[in-house]
Amino acid sequence: MVDQELLDLLVCPETKLPVHLAGSDVLDRLNRAIRAGSVSTRGGDRVEQEIDEGLLREDGAVLYPVRDDIPIMLIDEAIAVPGSAPTDDPGTDE
Repeated sequence: MVDQELLDLLVCPETKLPVHLAGSDVLDRLNRAIRAGSVSTRGGDRVEQEIDEGLLREDGAVLYPVRDDIPIMLIDEAIAVPGSAPTDDPGTDE
């Protein structure tokens, strides 16, 4: 799990909006889409591994995955959250 002190410092590298730990509802929705094969990163790579932990941008539109307790705060690794408000990020395949 991401340390709270680190979490308090992190922001989206693109918008500078704060991030927080994603709830189980968001992770469940995202993982269903991953199992369906309909999720890609902003960089265009298909997401094949389910997400156990992630940091959700304050607007709820983008998630940054956490792997081995390390937040991956790279714009190209960001994932648009299915069911969130439309954004300019092409993070899911149509």
